[in-house]
Amino acid sequence: MNSTLHQRDISARGPVGFQRLSPISEYDIAIIGSGPGGYVAGIRAGQLGFKTVVIEKAELGGICLNWGCIPSKALLRNAEILSLFKRSMEFGIVVDKIDADFSKGVDRSRKVVDRLTKGVASLLKKNGVDILSGAAHFTGPNTLKIEPGDITIKANNIIISTGGSPKTIPPLPIDGEMVVTYMQAIIQREVPKAVVIVGGGAIGVEFASIYKAYGSDVTLVEMLPRILPNEDDEISKHLERGLRKRGIKILTNSRVLGLTKSEGYAKIQVEKEDGAVELDCDRVLVAIGIQGNVEGIGLENIGVQPHAGFIQVNENLETSTEGVYAIGDVTGQLLLAHVASAQGIYVVERIAGIENPKLNYIDMPKATYSSPQVASFGLTEQQARDEGRDVIIGKFPLIASGKALALAETEGMVKLVTERTSGELLGAHLIGSEVTELLSGVSMTRMLEGTTLEMGWMVYSHPTLSEALKEAALSTRGEAIHV
Repeated sequence: MNSTLHQRDISARGPVGFQRLSPISEYDIAIIGSGPGGYVAGIRAGQLGFKTVVIEKAELGGICLNWGCIPSKALLRNAEILSLFKRSMEFGIVVDKIDADFSKGVDRSRKVVDRLTKGVASLLKKNGVDILSGAAHFTGPNTLKIEPGDITIKANNIIISTGGSPKTIPPLPIDGEMVVTYMQAIIQREVPKAVVIVGGGAIGVEFASIYKAYGSDVTLVEMLPRILPNEDDEISKHLERGLRKRGIKILTNSRVLGLTKSEGYAKIQVEKEDGAVELDCDRVLVAIGIQGNVEGIGLENIGVQPHAGFIQVNENLETSTEGVYAIGDVTGQLLLAHVASAQGIYVVERIAGIENPKLNYIDMPKATYSSPQVASFGLTEQQARDEGRDVIIGKFPLIASGKALALAETEGMVKLVTERTSGELLGAHLIGSEVTELLSGVSMTRMLEGTTLEMGWMVYSHPTLSEALKEAALSTRGEAIHV
């Protein structure tokens, strides 16, 4: 279904980037939500000539751009610079006084957000995509009602990209000030003196790194036996050691029982394996996961029944209702922004009749921007062994890297999980400074069906951190040069 690219001159406009439409408008593709799944799908639909509308009830760019991925990375960069100042003597630099203004760091993060939000609006308009402000809900399989404004959208294809919201737990009711989720924490302008972070996943360890750099007393509470439980066991234990070395306290196999608040501080009751403890703090960050935004969009009117808080889809991202798709966090498949973007492009191109390979979620890259960073894709060592694979592991410690030594960033390692006979790359697991930037190189090897043999043949620039990838590949055959 290829229609003429739809553009119109709109004289009456709402907030930045948004447009006002006639009471009933018809489209080839309507997209609910403008996060990294929705806006990318909208741009691709515009490129392919579809008459497209993106409907957003809050801010363009969704959670990732406004409250998640982007502002948190800006805050982490602030924390990184502060940490370097504290280490200045290592580099022969004397700094008499370090005065860190957390609120100005938050201001910087919001400027980054503002610039990118305007960029999303510009890109959608450039590709002829209408942008509509309002809350959409289904009144039928191909019909949406938008409120406020009493607007009806009819579309041959509708993509649900409503994202997710922070999960909460009864013992820790959110008050938005002392007990918060990342949505509030990302814009709070004061550093807590003592913070308890409940949840040792990516959000939890990233905020732990930020707060600790600014001098907070930080305690991580994780219900499972280790932090970053979805990562390779060796890597998550390596991160735990690194965080503890920085002074972050970590309680695993622990759960929150309750909370007592007084003016200005709180006491949290935590049950550990060896008994209960009480933690004093002036802020609690609840980071226990994400639930899909499935309420209030009229799924009951199209026969779509959420399961465990998420919309179920098949391998083509189709719901149980023809012409209705779901992408991103609302599907619960892999809660990552780049996965949502890939899904959005896949769906739009499928609507256009373009046949692409099915998305491979096992090989999707994952990145955690803690200090040190963690990056991975594919099978962990344990998963590969559980599948009965004949596995050989390649490792290279960053302390043996010339570039890492020059940067004074020697903490970490590269770990490759490979098939013994063929050298097939089953998984890659990295921890260290800026390893999130190294992962794409080894991911490309996997996508092109390369092996550790090709990785070993490849000549890398010297000195670079990426040489660690080559050395880890060589180590699977006992041929590593520098270890």
